[in-house]
Amino acid sequence: MTNSWIGQRKLGLLATVAPLSMLLGAPALAQTAPAASQNAENNAQVAQGAEQANAGTSGDIVVTGSIIRGADVGPSPVSTITAENLDVRGINTVQAGIQALASNNGPALTNSFTANGAFATGASSVSLRGLSTNSTLVLFDGLRAAYYPLSDDGTRNFVDLNTIPDDIVDRVEVLRDGASSSYGADAIAGVVNIITKRSVKGIMGRAEAGISERGYNANQRLSLTAGTGDLDEQGYNAYISGFYYRSEGVKARQLPAPYNSSDERGICSSRTGTLVCGPNNIANGLDQNNQYTNGFAINTPNFYVRPADATNTTALGRYQLLNPSAGCLTGNPYNPTAAELALPANATAPGTVCQVDGQNRYGNITPDIERIGGSARFTAKIGDTSEAYLQVNFQQATTSYTGTPTVIRANAPAGILFPQYSTSQNATPSIDPNSSILALPIYICPRSTVGACNATNGTLNPNNPFAAQGQVARLVGQLPGSFESTQTRSRVYRAAFGIHGTIFDDVDYRFDATAMHTDLRLEQNGYVYIQHLLDVIKDGSYNFVNPGLNSQATLNYLTPTNITNDSSDLLQAQFTLGKAIMALPGGDLRVAVGGSIFYEAIDAPSANSDENGPTQRYFRLNAFGTQGNRTVSSAFYEVNAPVFDQLTLNASGRYDHYSSGQSAFSPKFGAIFKPIRQVSLRGTYSRGFRIPSFGEANALPTTGYVTQQLTSIPAAFLRQYSINPGANQICSAQTPQFCSSYITSYSIGQTTLASQNLDPEKSRSFTAGIKVDPVRGLSLTVDYYNIRKTGAITTPDLSPAIAAYYAGSAIPSGFQVIPDAVDVNNPTATPKIAFVRSQLINAQTIKSEGIDFGTFRWNTNLNASLILELSTTVNGVRQTYVDTLGNFNLTAGSGTFEWKGNWVNTFDFGNFAFTGTVNYTSGYDLSAMDQGDAYKDCGQAPAYFGCRVKSYITADANASFKVNDKFTFYVNVLNVFNRLPPIDPVTYGAYLYNAVQGGDGIFGRQFRAGAKFNF
Repeated sequence: MTNSWIGQRKLGLLATVAPLSMLLGAPALAQTAPAASQNAENNAQVAQGAEQANAGTSGDIVVTGSIIRGADVGPSPVSTITAENLDVRGINTVQAGIQALASNNGPALTNSFTANGAFATGASSVSLRGLSTNSTLVLFDGLRAAYYPLSDDGTRNFVDLNTIPDDIVDRVEVLRDGASSSYGADAIAGVVNIITKRSVKGIMGRAEAGISERGYNANQRLSLTAGTGDLDEQGYNAYISGFYYRSEGVKARQLPAPYNSSDERGICSSRTGTLVCGPNNIANGLDQNNQYTNGFAINTPNFYVRPADATNTTALGRYQLLNPSAGCLTGNPYNPTAAELALPANATAPGTVCQVDGQNRYGNITPDIERIGGSARFTAKIGDTSEAYLQVNFQQATTSYTGTPTVIRANAPAGILFPQYSTSQNATPSIDPNSSILALPIYICPRSTVGACNATNGTLNPNNPFAAQGQVARLVGQLPGSFESTQTRSRVYRAAFGIHGTIFDDVDYRFDATAMHTDLRLEQNGYVYIQHLLDVIKDGSYNFVNPGLNSQATLNYLTPTNITNDSSDLLQAQFTLGKAIMALPGGDLRVAVGGSIFYEAIDAPSANSDENGPTQRYFRLNAFGTQGNRTVSSAFYEVNAPVFDQLTLNASGRYDHYSSGQSAFSPKFGAIFKPIRQVSLRGTYSRGFRIPSFGEANALPTTGYVTQQLTSIPAAFLRQYSINPGANQICSAQTPQFCSSYITSYSIGQTTLASQNLDPEKSRSFTAGIKVDPVRGLSLTVDYYNIRKTGAITTPDLSPAIAAYYAGSAIPSGFQVIPDAVDVNNPTATPKIAFVRSQLINAQTIKSEGIDFGTFRWNTNLNASLILELSTTVNGVRQTYVDTLGNFNLTAGSGTFEWKGNWVNTFDFGNFAFTGTVNYTSGYDLSAMDQGDAYKDCGQAPAYFGCRVKSYITADANASFKVNDKFTFYVNVLNVFNRLPPIDPVTYGAYLYNAVQGGDGIFGRQFRAGAKFNF
């Protein structure tokens, strides 16, 4: 039983939420009040998935997924989120509202990933149906948007949800069906269409602030919009809008236990038949018995040295603090006993070690986020039958966080032109031949010195305490007082123009054009430039003995600011023509045709190129980057035939041709059948495609790190890292307490190489659904979906290469395995893996299958999504991921949730309204078939934890008070029961919890208050 206190809290929550939800689901007490009617209409939009014309929308309805004007209901399932829906749920950004979708699953990218080393730092993206960020198309008013310049995992291009201008969004339509027949590539899983306000009259705005109960995650929001003109009476409308949003970053040390410490000894389980508790991952921390047994941790912000011979090939003794009189510069000192120093795992441990809790000191939960933007739109009637608009938007988003201390002993990232350089190991065939273990030399010479530095041209090194004995000093540690930090500043410029209406009395036309440009400035500080590190060691200009005495100029030379400027562009023009061809018994047979041309480009140079040599670059900064551009020409059509009152048929298709040489035709067929007025049956069948992204086709080598569990490592390999085999303290997956920290803190760098020989992914999908309206005001929907994607672009299965390395066998062709540095406490053992290199291929067949549920009553709304299957098939071997951590590599170990949903209930008393929301995400088994496990076999679970991560339920409350027609005040209480996410010791997108499952729940109970005005 793991963490019984969590189970008790869950039972208490369910006992409280159940009656609350039943109460909120009761009929509203003031159903006839005007505000109640408004809330009912808002909820109806979500349940029915059909847009309702209002003051901010056009009376000519075109549902997302259709190009036919006036077809207010299509055969595809569409969900609609309005600005009012978000308000009543207490969600203050559209980005957060999209992330909360029941159909958003698996490898979504949340803002919290930015603070945990995401490739696409500063961005957020959606993953419908769990098919990844590049299979969901995001549109702005039906038009494409520019990609975020950085790629998800360095390969997948996507649209950043943080670029949405929240203050002018009218609604978001989510097409939960394949839509390549209407929109082309990327729409395999569905479409998210951000629809902005058509018109605004008067002045409106809001001021809002919030904070968690524990005093962190402070956030503020301000917006102001002013508009003039009446489209119906004056023939025009113009508005201008601006907003400001800020969210304060949260550090791990601000959270309660266990999320705020590297010490996991309080997490225990008897699953294996014996009580086993988690490791103490505090650097140089003590074990369960408060003994120092886990080996010397070398990467703390303290300098240690160890003597080695003059050629730096043989170590000659233990480590010691470089400046013993200064003691620990960071952390708490501990002096191991003689018995502890005699353990094999502590063979090189010094007489004083410094205990540093890395999670508490340096861990991040979310970054600082600041967004500011402005929009303007002018809309005018053109004659009696046409309307034109011009819209411009600008938005700047800044994210920043400060991470771990500066690293000096490491393997450089994957090389582009040269093998990677290392200061953690001497040269091997896999790395740069000039690599060597970092050491302070015997003599120091000017940087300009050519050749050897010795007694004839140099002086004894004052940093090296062994110099007088003719020995070098092997150096370990991190730079005290220097920290790695990242800041992104994204500036987005967008303009759109369009005109639509009717010509020749009965021909509907529409023309739209857009241009969008993104500038992304990536600034990184505190990262060591390798050659500069070698320089300051060579000439002794950095004072390692007393680091606090170094000048700022020396620090700036050692860790120069790295600035990378990236950009992306999108230009698009499209038109449609539609006409009623003939009358059918059920209505007019309507046909629409159209064409589109768009240009897209990304220019994201490497932030850490090695074009000037293997040492002319930084440690720890990924080398990834990509460049590319292409033009896409398209022609498409749609036919809608109401054969008779009970049956409507729909057919559409699109042909896309890419300037890079690929082309595809995507058809779609749909039908709606209404046997009786209260029941509608609907279904679709479609084919789609996804073109290889710029990242997949053109990216530089990209390395992502995947945490390894002891359960994935062979027993014979683990045995090498036993802390005391003579006392039968043998390292194994079942006895992690007997394993050296070298092997328990283990991630493999998976280096991916792009390929220009990739084919487009192809998809086949169908849906079948029913909508029942038994009585007025009550609606029930159930939609089944089935998506099959072939030729999916992926890295090959790395397990054969990893298994071969562990077994000491030849590495299979197509892979390169690069060993890590040896364990300083166990130099004769086979080292763990540092990197595995492979190239992207078209290999997988991916299947996603599930059911969406929706229930609507005037004052209640239930939305839920059940995934029946999400699987991949490679070379005939099927891996299924539902209810597990798989696809482990793709999702950063966040897995695939079987169930996800929310239940919104509203009481409305005229001027006062109260809304309660219950959010649910299911738990999952700690296994992943793509990591070599059998399905749901508990294969990734450490011995100190159970087999499953628990489900997560939270409740939110929103109360609003309408003072008069001009002012409304509101208060939100998020996570009313202060329930923190369930512990997950395996996922690596966040520490000890699943960032996709937990979301903002990690902040505990939060309060937010604000006021809206409208003149």
